[in-house]
Formats: sequence, structure tokens, C-alpha cells
Amino acid sequence: MDQNVKLIAMDLDGTLTQHRSLLGEENRAVLSELKQHYELLMVGAGTCRRIFDQMQQFPINIIGNYGMQESRYTDKNGFELIRSEDASVDKAEVLRRSAAIRNKYALNTWAGETLEIHPTGMLTFPVLGTKAQIADKLSYDPDKSKRTVMYPFVKELFYDYNVMIGGSSSFDIVPGRFGKKNALTRYMAEHGYTMDQVVYCGDDFAEGGNDHDVYAAGFRFIKVDHYQNFGRLIREAGLLGD
Repeated sequence: MDQNVKLIAMDLDGTLTQHRSLLGEENRAVLSELKQHYELLMVGAGTCRRIFDQMQQFPINIIGNYGMQESRYTDKNGFELIRSEDASVDKAEVLRRSAAIRNKYALNTWAGETLEIHPTGMLTFPVLGTKAQIADKLSYDPDKSKRTVMYPFVKELFYDYNVMIGGSSSFDIVPGRFGKKNALTRYMAEHGYTMDQVVYCGDDFAEGGNDHDVYAAGFRFIKVDHYQNFGRLIREAGLLGD
């Protein structure tokens, strides 16, 4: 065991589970073992409630929507949402920017809305539209190569936001004060953790990925190449015994 480590923070999709899939028994058992030695924290892109349900009510504190939400787990109440922040959105301006993306890359066909404006003020730019078929989403850009080409332009357009390549066919766009690094740093300050006491586990650490800002900030980082390897990588990092 690493006696200096106090907090293990982690991503969900691709790190602990297949995308949008329920937490499996193998990784649930790994988390249960980790919980005996460390505090665990989920740092996610989705809402706290969605993450909690996807984890099948595993007892864990959750940061959701890149830091716009926070929930805690208590033996008495189970899931409890303790913070939810909103940001104002200039709808005409963000729609203008989304149109500029479609014009530049000839993204002229989409289903549903061209841009999803969430109640919190978080944005999702769905390349195929908000009502695209799941099969089409999954097959559009599985290696993220198409969106990697677009990423610098989207980031430039949304200069006052943090932009991440999200899901299988979209970009997640959150107000600039949010993002996984900022959310984790805030949690550490509020709970008295220092950087050397924290380990982060994530799969999306390349530039544009939603774990990249944590990785680039210099946190001790476990690169999860596949969610089925999570337990092995944890043990290789010395966080659990053999």
C-alpha cells in the first residue's frame, strides 16, 4: 500500500466501465477494496445522479458536470446532491459559434437540435445532432480522429469555455471556471488534501480528452488503457496488495 496516498479520484466511462454501461462486478470489487484504505472520488462529465445510477449506487462522493455539481454518499440518505451551479448562456452567440463549426467542416446534416444547451449552462455540440441514432453516434468517430482535427477550431471559437472531446460524436463545452482539474483542485482545498496525496485514474488523457487537464497539471496519474485492466493497473501502481 502507498501510505502517502489519501484520495483516489477517477473517471467513469472508459476507466471503470464501457461507455454508458453499468459498473461491473469485477471493478466494483476493486473499488470496495480500495475504499478500505483510501477516500474515493468520482470526477465525471455527466450529472451526479446519472453517474450514481450507472455505478449501481456504489457508495462514493461524486463531482458531476465537470464540477458544476457535487453529491455525497451517506449511510443515512444514500445519494445526496449538495451543490448544483448554473451559468448564464448567450443563446444567440453560442448558436452562431456552432453554425461556424458546421460551416467550416461541412457538417450540413444533423438530426434534432444543432446544439444542446443544458439547464446548468453546460453545452454539448453533437456533430450528428441531438436526436441522432445511437448506432450512428458510435460509428461516427470511434478513434476521435475526426474531432481531433476539429478540436483546435472549436476551442478557439469557445475561448471562454473549456472544450473537451466527449462521448463518441460530440464536444463537451463548459464555462471556463469548470473542468476536471479545477473541480478536483477545489475538492482538495475544501477537504484538506495536498497534491502529493492524490492519485487520478483516467483513460482520456490525450489533448482534448476530458482527463487531459488533470494529466497536464502534473497529478500522479494512472493511464487506464481499457476498463477491464483497471484492477491490474491499480495493483501495479502499488495501491493494493497482490
